[in-house]
Amino acid sequence: MISELVLETTELQKHFGKIHAVDGVDLSIGSGEIYGLIGPNGSGKTTLIRLCLGLLHPTTGAIRLLGLNIPNKAILAKVGYMTQASALYEELTLRENVAFFAEMCGSHEPAWIDEAIALVDLQDRAHSFVRTLSGGMRQRTSLACALAHRPRLLLLDEPTVGVDPQLRATFWSYFRRLANSGVTLIVSSHVMDEAERCDRLGFMRQGRLLAEGSSAELRQRKGANTLEEAFLKFAEDGNEGGQR
Repeated sequence: MISELVLETTELQKHFGKIHAVDGVDLSIGSGEIYGLIGPNGSGKTTLIRLCLGLLHPTTGAIRLLGLNIPNKAILAKVGYMTQASALYEELTLRENVAFFAEMCGSHEPAWIDEAIALVDLQDRAHSFVRTLSGGMRQRTSLACALAHRPRLLLLDEPTVGVDPQLRATFWSYFRRLANSGVTLIVSSHVMDEAERCDRLGFMRQGRLLAEGSSAELRQRKGANTLEEAFLKFAEDGNEGGQR
């Protein structure tokens, strides 16, 4: 049973000419849930996230976020977004970047900025210029930027791409702590072992939501030993009607 709804989409579609990047997606995601959008590159995950943020306008369908229809600029202060590609300013320090993104979302709390930097364990590099940081540190900085205004919903687009296994485990530890505090997380990934860490999953392929459920439920429904095997079996059945 889903708790208080944070995000709901109804028959959501986004077309780019003949390409149906998102093709009739229905989602219902509750408070404090880690929801994984799982699928290969090009399956529509990033487009779906950008639609939910109001950064793209749907071709058809509706989106409600925290009880409000999207697009709605007022909701952005309650949402954190970590893009797949780094959006950091290299000529600014780590802390200046976090402060800038926090202010963009309406937060002027220095303590929250320091808390976000501490959460990703970069206090000792807070005054370093971003251009001097390693790739893993930049990923952690990007996460701090998404957290510094204390969002109720966090959308993370492939947040662990290119990071080492230890940092990936650290990130997922952060994510679980956030969910336990009531923050809702939507995490896109094409890595199946990460999917196991989510409360519920949505398998995406060619813009469609093939199946939803916990990792155990999805494996059981297809008699599969692994999530990858389950995904492949759902993909084979995708011509039978999409969401199941």
